[in-house]
Amino acid sequence: MTTQALIYDELHALDRERHRDWSIKAGDDCSFAREVNSVPLLAAEFAKAAENYPIIFAGTKESVLPCVVLGLQKNQNLFVSEEGKWEADYLPAFIRRYPFVFSESPENSQFILCIDENFPGCNQEGKGERLFDSDGNQTGYLEGVVKFLKDYQLSHQATTHFCKQLIELDLLEEVRATYTGPNAQPGVLTGFYAVKREKIKELADDKLLQMVKSDALELIYYHILSLGNFKSLAKRLPPNEAAAEAESGTESES
Repeated sequence: MTTQALIYDELHALDRERHRDWSIKAGDDCSFAREVNSVPLLAAEFAKAAENYPIIFAGTKESVLPCVVLGLQKNQNLFVSEEGKWEADYLPAFIRRYPFVFSESPENSQFILCIDENFPGCNQEGKGERLFDSDGNQTGYLEGVVKFLKDYQLSHQATTHFCKQLIELDLLEEVRATYTGPNAQPGVLTGFYAVKREKIKELADDKLLQMVKSDALELIYYHILSLGNFKSLAKRLPPNEAAAEAESGTESES
């Protein structure tokens, strides 16, 4: 599975002169994410995301990132309707921050605010929210965007720490999800990791206590509970791609 599903087409650093007269009309059209089959997830989102999506870990045994699974095939998002509406109770922060994103400068390790200029909501007709006022200062809207992205970055750091804990304690195993696919043929989704309950039970008492106090254990059980959403995900497949009764599950790779 792809760990970083890119939804940005034409990124440019936000500039007071270049974007002085720009406005953003956001709306609720998520067509830009139609071909994204997974997106990164923050640890702070686990509780809400677990109600809607399977939460898995993508990457390698040395470096993983939590993601929500949105589709069972490449370039497939089963949560975006034909009209571009997001059909789930919770919208991941990775999607909500679009068309903005922080880009890290390799020279000085600073974060640069960027915008996807191909976003249909970008305009110079004053539709939606202006980015800068007549004096070239950030508007309240843009200040809110910057705060959201800063909070996102802080939460990302906490998520990275959580993932390091999982790796250090050797709690992850490569697994696969099986489901009933096109023409009632079984399908398999591979290339991701999950925490196995058995490995949690094998932890030393001090390590287990550490997981409890850091809230990592709570996150783990949200993750394990969410894996049951593969079944409801399979039921979202179009009629010509799924059997009437979808079955899914996760199992360790042999």
